[in-house]
Amino acid sequence: MKAGIVGLPNVGKSTLFNCLSNTKAQSANFPFCTIEPNVGIINVPDERLNTLENLVSPEKVIPANVEIVDIAGLVKGASKGEGLGNQFLANIRETDAIIHVLRCFDNDNIVHVENSINPVRDKEIIDLELQLKDLETLEKRKDKISRLIKIGNKEAVFNGEIIEKLINHLQSFSPVRGIDFTEKEKEFVKTLDLITNKPVLYVCNVDETSAVSGNNYVNQVKEAIKNENSDLLVLAVATEADINELDNYDDRKAFLNDIGLDEPGSSKLIKKAYELLNLQTYFTAGKKEVRAWTINKGMTAPQAAGVIHSDFEKGFIRAEVISINDFFEYKTESKVKEAGKLKIEGKDYVVDDGDVMHFRFNV
Repeated sequence: MKAGIVGLPNVGKSTLFNCLSNTKAQSANFPFCTIEPNVGIINVPDERLNTLENLVSPEKVIPANVEIVDIAGLVKGASKGEGLGNQFLANIRETDAIIHVLRCFDNDNIVHVENSINPVRDKEIIDLELQLKDLETLEKRKDKISRLIKIGNKEAVFNGEIIEKLINHLQSFSPVRGIDFTEKEKEFVKTLDLITNKPVLYVCNVDETSAVSGNNYVNQVKEAIKNENSDLLVLAVATEADINELDNYDDRKAFLNDIGLDEPGSSKLIKKAYELLNLQTYFTAGKKEVRAWTINKGMTAPQAAGVIHSDFEKGFIRAEVISINDFFEYKTESKVKEAGKLKIEGKDYVVDDGDVMHFRFNV
């Protein structure tokens, strides 16, 4: 599962990526600086993992992670191959969610590809290119099923109606993710792999003085996306880069306090990206290792066990489950058992975020 950072050239994508990842993407003051997509495996900040470490004192701790991709900037005409359009659209299609960076600050020393600052216009440029690409995808699919529709194939007729619905919606300059589908419709729409159906987090890149409360540009973006099924985060990317350069934790904390933040915005973004990808965490905790495991929301105990090893899922017998809050309250596994708080769960158990789990299996 991975999220792609997108936006017009020169809005702060690569600088943001550098804040998130130890991988240092090239960053420069001109368009198309990022040619190949940079990929970073980024640890997900989770205070619960730190608390578990203090309680268990393991030999090592392994956090959950999420994959972030920094994708080349897009310009008008990308859907027709302008700039690096074809490559951009191919790269974004491979992601599971989109982090869309919008420039919401004034700085005459940093050029803008459109020569003025207007984040709503910038958003609409990229939205239009993505919508045009989705329309192209739908027209091709429509042609393929048209013959089946003519002979009365019921499934083709049903799918054809959905395609018409999607085409009409996109032609009104609206993303697919804003449509409410039935469960049956969702199954078919998922097979189309439409770009504008991917979940989106808009990152408003602001100056340091706007890091806490935002600014007028941010307000314009909020108004523009109010009817979208999307989320928004305000981030002073250049300031985050400065904080990231500090080696001392206390210095970073002091810097954050000075500008009125309680934690780095980059940490908030990583957490939001995790949520955007519909992911959650369960833990295993022992003296050798405390580890956060990443699973999709709604996974059952056997599926969650399979993330550790496929044999765990194949030979699943039961799961021993402690809620994270019970573990924190009673401090040790033995005291949790004494209090009768350890649950024995079977194959149908849906894992809760933060469960501390031990699996029994036999293969």
